[in-house]
Amino acid sequence: MGITKEQFIKEFKRRLTDEYALDVKDATPEELYQTLAAVVKSGYSDIWRKTWKNYIKEDQKQVYYFSIEFLPGRLLKSNLLNMGWYELVDSAFKEMGLSLDEIAEAERDMALGNGGLGRLASAFMDSSASDGLPVNGNGIRYKYGLFKQKFVDGYQVELPNEWLNQGNVWEVARESKAVDVKFGGQVYLEEVDGVLQPVYKNPYIIRAVPYDTGIVGYKNNHVNTMRLWDAQIPASEEVKFPTIESRRKVEDLTSVLYPDDSNEEGRLLRLRQEYFFVSAGLQSIVRHYKKYGKPMSEISDHISVHINDTHPAMCVAEFMRILLDDEKMGWDEAFDQTVKTMSYTNHTIMSEALEKWPVSLIERVQPRIMQIIAEIDRRYALELAERAETDLISGTRIVNNGIVHMAHLAIIGSHSTNGVAKLHTDLLEQDVLKDFYHLYPERFNNKTNGITIRRWLQIADPRLAKIIDKAIGTKWRSNPKELHNLATHLNDRRLLADIGKAKHQNKVDLAKYIKQTTGIVVSPDAIFDVQVKRLHAYKRQLLNLLKIVKYYLDLKDDPKKDVVPRVFIFGAKAAPSYHYAKSIIKCINEVGNLINNDKTIKDKLKVVFLEDYGVSLAERIIPAADVSEQISTATKEASGTSNMKFMLDGALTVATLDGANIEIKDYVGEDNIFIFGLKKEEVLQYEADHSYQSSDYYANDPILHRVLDAFVDGTIPSIGAEGAEIFNSLVHANDEYFVLRDFEDYLRAQGEVEKTYRNPSLWNKKCLVNIANAGYFSSDYTIQKYADEIWHVAPSDPLDGKDCGANGQYPL
Repeated sequence: MGITKEQFIKEFKRRLTDEYALDVKDATPEELYQTLAAVVKSGYSDIWRKTWKNYIKEDQKQVYYFSIEFLPGRLLKSNLLNMGWYELVDSAFKEMGLSLDEIAEAERDMALGNGGLGRLASAFMDSSASDGLPVNGNGIRYKYGLFKQKFVDGYQVELPNEWLNQGNVWEVARESKAVDVKFGGQVYLEEVDGVLQPVYKNPYIIRAVPYDTGIVGYKNNHVNTMRLWDAQIPASEEVKFPTIESRRKVEDLTSVLYPDDSNEEGRLLRLRQEYFFVSAGLQSIVRHYKKYGKPMSEISDHISVHINDTHPAMCVAEFMRILLDDEKMGWDEAFDQTVKTMSYTNHTIMSEALEKWPVSLIERVQPRIMQIIAEIDRRYALELAERAETDLISGTRIVNNGIVHMAHLAIIGSHSTNGVAKLHTDLLEQDVLKDFYHLYPERFNNKTNGITIRRWLQIADPRLAKIIDKAIGTKWRSNPKELHNLATHLNDRRLLADIGKAKHQNKVDLAKYIKQTTGIVVSPDAIFDVQVKRLHAYKRQLLNLLKIVKYYLDLKDDPKKDVVPRVFIFGAKAAPSYHYAKSIIKCINEVGNLINNDKTIKDKLKVVFLEDYGVSLAERIIPAADVSEQISTATKEASGTSNMKFMLDGALTVATLDGANIEIKDYVGEDNIFIFGLKKEEVLQYEADHSYQSSDYYANDPILHRVLDAFVDGTIPSIGAEGAEIFNSLVHANDEYFVLRDFEDYLRAQGEVEKTYRNPSLWNKKCLVNIANAGYFSSDYTIQKYADEIWHVAPSDPLDGKDCGANGQYPL
């Protein structure tokens, strides 16, 4: 069936008239966006319904992906692309005197995530639908999500991100599917007919209302569901919330992503959030499962629940609660079904990110859950007593010294634990979780992260996409590994030149955006040197900053020095309570003010820190980047995914041997990536023997000495406190992430970057090698491995082909 341009224009104008009583020429971008989104949604709604009916008809096992973050970015262009409508709508809008790009700007990013964790979850949703896999998302419908970032006098200021002010056209409220979640009170066990049953005293109940968003598969007649939960007060509980303040506490459950956990009230709120979406999701899943009369003893054959990082780890205990208390299942059978149903992805080796909660806090949130966790822990220790050493048992207990280790709960209560890059998984098995690996080697596996090639090339970098089409055809759009065919064109001078021209035009576009938003004028002829990611000390934005200060001091010594001009571009948010990271932001901004206003260096350096970094801003920055800074301390970054996006869009990577950088190097070869810094073994040795002395580097390296002094001697203005904090952390507090140790080798790698950039043909050839190998990092392939090796689900049979037109185009 599909859709014609004429049909689309007619339907678009009809809806605009019906909804707003306006002609196209009189409508605002917001009205045009809302109208277009409504037309798009109508195009996939029936297929969304049929997809679910088809799952039921085929008796398909369902996967539920629990994640506290989802970061889908704007859905309009993604849906248009996946429905096969993108070019048709773009052409139709031009015919009506409209710009699709301008109208798409009216859509706000869903504020449902922070960084890589949420973006990966959304990539997996997109890829699952595109692979025809029965995978559903489960999360929280944050009203504000992560904060909106502004800079005031160089400092980060956090403002509410009111992304839902205009509503969300993509979601559907399912009031009839609401469930009740119990919090607080006391619970004791009472024997009834020879069976212990929990009795609740004085709990309070929150109504969890689901909002569903359709996740559209790429040209395949397949639409999955991302379900997000909102908290409301049920009518039966209203007397327990008599004041505005008490009602606001309920609203706070789904207001903000990652509330400030520097105090107990904030930690309590975060833990309540975690239990809220876990309980709501699992209750909904079990209720739906029971509709079809299947026995609870076989639920693991029909349901998989995936725990994305430790935030949803209470899935293990809540699933046990449902099976034990609601379904009256015996403990052993319930635990067997739980382990077979649950699987867990670990996303970090950083100890502070492996969640640990005091027993007392969990008891306040949901005392029955704490009882179940304690019993899982007790039985685990008893079961191991006959076959394991005491130290191994105590080191892997879920509850230890009044603290609940959520990662331990997730591992013990599931059948699979995976890392997200080869190095990360090796570190889990050999170091961080080695005792668990010793106990359950069959449960550990690696699934290297991936990205949605469609979004980051077809949508974000259409110029490059068209050049690739011309060189190797369009099969890569459905099968990203086809990009490897570009490797046979390394000596095609016209192709290399075209890649360079596309990059330059992308830089022109970004330069315009930078001028509009910051007032800073940058040259697209300069190297665009980019580091965009969450602001954390281990990601080492600070190492990048020291490099910039060094370059600036060199030019102050010799303004005529022959250098390739560079524009250093940052994008990053620091957690509101992370003081050190916010000090780094202040220092970057003040170095930028110093450099950008110093006319003696003749614009050879510029520093741009773009506010409020997110998916849509990344779509502007990444296609324009020449250099991708992936410079975390070795062993600290689990995987990274921005590294994959940059290589896909033709940037060259400066990298440590950390996370997925290693696998990128293995694909592109050492000649096509700039590797520097400590290796895993060296970092682990330093951490084991404590032989690293950062003050020696300050004392013995005159270049480093001068750069560091600039933070405290007034060279960089307006950073008195922040400069001293950074200086002391690097020199006197022994530089936890080995910034000073890697500085010299980092400069060497940057010298190689400049040398290579001076040879455009060689640079473009290296870019082509990176693009050609980026297809291997498609999340389509990653999620298929999850499906095959962890969840054991297969793609569903396609719906009746008549629903789609030529080239998989969705109908109107």
